[in-house]
Amino acid sequence: MNAVNGHTPAHPKSRGAARRAARRRPTIDDVAAVAGVSRGTVSRALNGGRYVSPSSLAAVERAVRDIGYTVNVNARSLVTNQSNTVAFVLSEAPEHLFNDPNLGVLLLACTKALADHDFSLILMIAESATARDRTLRYVRGGHVDGVLLISTHGGDPILSALEHGNVPAVACGRPLDVAIPYVAADDREGARQLTRYLRERGCSQIGTIAGPQDTAGGIDRLAGFRDVLGRKAVKRLVAYAPDFGHAAGEAAMTELLERNPHLDGVFAASDQLASGALATLRRAGRRVPDDVAVGGFDDTSVAATTDPPLTTVRQPLDQVAKELVEVLLGLIRRQPMSSRVLPTELVVRHSA
Repeated sequence: MNAVNGHTPAHPKSRGAARRAARRRPTIDDVAAVAGVSRGTVSRALNGGRYVSPSSLAAVERAVRDIGYTVNVNARSLVTNQSNTVAFVLSEAPEHLFNDPNLGVLLLACTKALADHDFSLILMIAESATARDRTLRYVRGGHVDGVLLISTHGGDPILSALEHGNVPAVACGRPLDVAIPYVAADDREGARQLTRYLRERGCSQIGTIAGPQDTAGGIDRLAGFRDVLGRKAVKRLVAYAPDFGHAAGEAAMTELLERNPHLDGVFAASDQLASGALATLRRAGRRVPDDVAVGGFDDTSVAATTDPPLTTVRQPLDQVAKELVEVLLGLIRRQPMSSRVLPTELVVRHSA
């Protein structure tokens, strides 16, 4: 048998199959003919490689590359009863996806983690009753194998609908009032870390800008602040923001200064809230950190670009995304999975 460059010349029959495949969309039968194996062997090779010899697996992989074969997802879903698709459901207005750096990081990281398992991700915005109904119809219609729930709020109908449904779901952050598995950073301990740091650096009048109290992040970060200060965490030192955004931080910081003119430390429940606080303090002629030390939460791209750069709490978003996908795929495969809480880290910069 002759060989050129270590490759055995293709059999005329397989060369003919390759030419026919080039003129139309290649099929699994074309792969079998080019690889010189049975159709069943190709099917097993494409679905994990069980009971396929190394030489046959290599031949199938080479044939797939040579003729440009791609799996017919619709046909495979009829056989496996899976779509190999996951919904990334955002319970916020669409603009939050572009305004909140956390969401972009999570979306990208989840997409990459799912791609490693040959799953696709679709983004669904469920900010209104109409959008929620549309999302639930789509999810329940069998178009996705599971759901990643992002930025949920207490009382969200999607949470209760999925809690009692047949579609696997995992929440990013602790969901309120429902028993859905979740992956989250340790918000409460992170808030303790930042508040302890402000106190240890000499701040005696420490206020907080709390996040929305219909989210676990807002609730737990405020609880961590109170854990450290105890009785000193009086009502006048707490300003509540309706969301985690910059404008809300500006307004809340104005409120805190009016109530507490001698304030010398602020813990804001997000980097964006903290950036808003910095803007208000600058307008008020208060120097940071000389007059008021400021800390945030998340360690997003915002933290490194504020003036001064922001001391904050880092939550490991890439790892959160990876474990969200891991838990969801386990549920899809009917494996027992439990919630996970990941540690945070204090990052000291120039604002405190």
